[in-house]
Amino acid sequence: MGVTDTTQQAFNRAQELKQFEESKLGVKGLVDSGLTSLPSLFVHPPETLSTLKPTRPRPDSIPTIDLSCRDSFQRPSVVAEVGRAARELGFFQVINHGVPTEVLDRTIAVVKAFHEQPMEAKARIYRREMETGVSFFSNLDLLHSKAASWRDTLQIMLGPKLADVEEIPEVCRNEVLEWNKQVQQLGSLLLGLLSEGLGLSAGKLQELTCLENRVMVGHYYPYCPQPDLTVGLTSHTDPVVITLLLQDQIGGLQVKHGDEWVDVAPVPGALLVNIGDILQIMSNNEYKSVDHRVLANPSREPRVSIAVFCNPSDQENEFGPFPELVSSDKPAAFRQFIFSEYMRRFFTKELDGKSLINYFRA
Repeated sequence: MGVTDTTQQAFNRAQELKQFEESKLGVKGLVDSGLTSLPSLFVHPPETLSTLKPTRPRPDSIPTIDLSCRDSFQRPSVVAEVGRAARELGFFQVINHGVPTEVLDRTIAVVKAFHEQPMEAKARIYRREMETGVSFFSNLDLLHSKAASWRDTLQIMLGPKLADVEEIPEVCRNEVLEWNKQVQQLGSLLLGLLSEGLGLSAGKLQELTCLENRVMVGHYYPYCPQPDLTVGLTSHTDPVVITLLLQDQIGGLQVKHGDEWVDVAPVPGALLVNIGDILQIMSNNEYKSVDHRVLANPSREPRVSIAVFCNPSDQENEFGPFPELVSSDKPAAFRQFIFSEYMRRFFTKELDGKSLINYFRA
């Protein structure tokens, strides 16, 4: 391919991207228009597509941990299970976590309802800035990625300062506020268990404001006419302390386990927890932040998932491995950094695996 062809391709992509972004349709809008083939903007390169396939969930791959004994004499065994999953897999599901099933079901239902509103209702908040704490968009990294992914997103700031309540779409407002309360309670419990799993005090992570900066994303993965040419979400790790994920029963999430991609089968009533890059750094590589992705949805039924990203609210504080976890036998694997510096790098790159965390290695 000559320089002229490459330049023309880049120009065509820029035009297509601009047209898609300015339409404010989102991916669902494209599906509703009746398209039967993917716009080139969404077609991923062969090196990405060659590994895309559903797998058979392995019963031992993603553990399900029962939290019902969290406040009893059995708490040490719960801490051990959580610590083992965080060290070996970086992902685990929790049941008997204290969030009522009806809250889980309603939250999924209203996020789905938001995305299935008429385009005009969603276009009002289609934006990439978060001045009001609420935005609707397609692909966080749309302007930086090599190819777009087949999903739309509702994003709401939950803390430290809650989004302008009047800006939260009415169709999901009450449920989002209730979800925020439930997430704070469960997040506090999980951070305590994870802290103890490192041999630290239960309050260590919360003392560092690790639960205060919370962002909720409600992803909507509509039917994809050519799921073998794109993805729902590219392979990446989360630039957070922990992520709490609620998914419906459609499936499509995959986690990298060794050299294999493993399907994460939805467990009714369960919530997924995954370790983020920041906690891998703070734990001095004790806990693992692992690659995960979402396949494009071949089902006529849309897939809905809701993630809450938990991070420190103290953006200008220095972070790095806990001193208690650094020794002559195990020196610091990462350098100290300002959290705001970390996030600036995240927002100026595409989602592409562990390149971000590797930048901060010692």
